[in-house]
Amino acid sequence: MGSAESDTEQSLIGHLVELRARLLRAVLAVLAVFLALLPFANRIYTLLAEPLRAKLPAGTQMVAIDVASPFLTPIKLALFVALILAMPVVLYQLWAFVAPGLYRHEQKLARPLLASAVLLFYTGCAFAYFLVLPTVFGFLTGITPEGVAMMTDISRYLDFVLVLFLAFGFSFEVPVAVVILALLGWVSVEQLRAARSYVIVGAFVVAAVITPPDVVSQLLLAIPMCLLYEIGVLVARSIVRRSEPQTPADPE
Repeated sequence: MGSAESDTEQSLIGHLVELRARLLRAVLAVLAVFLALLPFANRIYTLLAEPLRAKLPAGTQMVAIDVASPFLTPIKLALFVALILAMPVVLYQLWAFVAPGLYRHEQKLARPLLASAVLLFYTGCAFAYFLVLPTVFGFLTGITPEGVAMMTDISRYLDFVLVLFLAFGFSFEVPVAVVILALLGWVSVEQLRAARSYVIVGAFVVAAVITPPDVVSQLLLAIPMCLLYEIGVLVARSIVRRSEPQTPADPE
């Protein structure tokens, strides 16, 4: 009895030590990317601000209200970009810790799901930067009352853009979430199809809450979410069919 408890305790300690090592490597990866980006922090912010600067009326510019904003805001952005760029390394460390406890078929399914999740998040951020932000800022500058100079604070602009990036990045994870729900057996493909109307309503509600109060930006979030849901249902149906045991044909 004492030997079993000792083995269990040693195993738990070993897992905690390994988890600490994995987390340390993930943090070091983020730190290394952050330090590499730090000298270019101002250039990165200039690039991020381009969708707004391109829509600002002539003679207007962005401003820094807080005294330390010109210094802290680019650093905050560099840290966020470092976290995003180092995310594959972070996920790999988590995967290396969890993978030994999974069955082989679970590992085969988890790898493409992780890769798809990272790729979809990047795609969502790119979609927000190249399409959503120019559309939103074009709308906002277009409705600015006459005689009002639109001069956005650099810190508040960063907070606004990061919220949109996270919103679109996580919204583009819909196919992965759908596939995981189907693989876990929590919902069937038939239930996913039956819930299509509720998903459409939910997508528009989420878009109305997250995006600015204009129809165009809401559509730019809601429509991709609906399409990605349909893609997730198709992929889930394909995976579930392949995982079902094949029944042998009846002999004639």
